[in-house]
Amino acid sequence: MTEDYLCYYHLETYLFEDVHRRFHEHGKLDAFDLFSIIIWKANRAKSKLARRLIAKSGSLEAAASEFTSALSKAESAEARLLLAMKNWGFYLPMASAILTVLWPEEFTVYDIRVCNGLNDFHSLAQATAEGVWLEYGRYVEAVRCAVPDALSLRDKDRFLWGRSAAGQLRRDIARGFSRDDTPVASQGGSTRSKSESNAI
Repeated sequence: MTEDYLCYYHLETYLFEDVHRRFHEHGKLDAFDLFSIIIWKANRAKSKLARRLIAKSGSLEAAASEFTSALSKAESAEARLLLAMKNWGFYLPMASAILTVLWPEEFTVYDIRVCNGLNDFHSLAQATAEGVWLEYGRYVEAVRCAVPDALSLRDKDRFLWGRSAAGQLRRDIARGFSRDDTPVASQGGSTRSKSESNAI
């Protein structure tokens, strides 16, 4: 949690610097920092996820501590993703967002705009926990290969998202915004299509 509200205004920077650092220093996150990630990925999902976490752990603080402590103790990237999805019920878009903030060199956010840029992986949003790891690994590798090597994995994701968003805006302007098929975007820039609205 922070009281530096100027820092919090730049939410993605706050997540990848302050929250990331606190997690690796303390081995867990509080509810404020966990829900800052959730809001960054999909603001409208916060209430549904809060109810789910309270039902599991009794309170949001207990859930945040239990979940993120378990993540810190998991022995591999695959184990972390399985834990987030199978044990805690997060779908891949949200699970990957949380894990990307905590381990940005191993994970990248599963996002519909990036799928559009790669022209692949759209069905992965609905994958089950047990069947997701190999295909998600292919997704991460596709992100790595789609953008010049000089960029970090996180910046490659940003590049693909930005290219997709810019292309969408150009198309919208060209047709005068006459069709409502724009993907749903959260504050943090992560975007899901309307068909993915339950995949949180």
